[in-house]
Amino acid sequence: MKGFLGEYEATLDAKGRFLLPAGLKKQLPEGEQQFVINRGFEKCLTLYPMKSWEPIYTEISKLNDFDPKVREFRRYFMNGATEVEPDSAGRLLLPPNLKEHAGLEKDIVLVSAVNKIEIWDAARYKQFFESFSSEAFSSLAQQVMAKASENGI
Repeated sequence: MKGFLGEYEATLDAKGRFLLPAGLKKQLPEGEQQFVINRGFEKCLTLYPMKSWEPIYTEISKLNDFDPKVREFRRYFMNGATEVEPDSAGRLLLPPNLKEHAGLEKDIVLVSAVNKIEIWDAARYKQFFESFSSEAFSSLAQQVMAKASENGI
């Protein structure tokens, strides 16, 4: 299996740095030390190992620049994307603009999202799950997985 599993708690220091939890480090492809961090689709950040980022970047670069929706999407998605790599102590630095976007202050949760990692404010992440009922999740799973099974999954 390729990809990430699990959720991990971490703490930001005063400069906006955090240690990538050992459980996630073990799941990284051999020698992977470069990442791209970007805004997530919700109020979180997304940390892409470079091997996951490159195909996304390639696909986005192929989109028609004459389409206003493409330009709007690119601006929102690409602006703020930043390459990061661990410092000598193994910490990753969150750019201040992205940290502010996701409302990250101290306690964070790193969540596996198949080939990337979402970074959430711990309180917001907890609130997200508390506001989502098991019935709503069941209905969502039925809708999403029904589409997947139509595609042979």
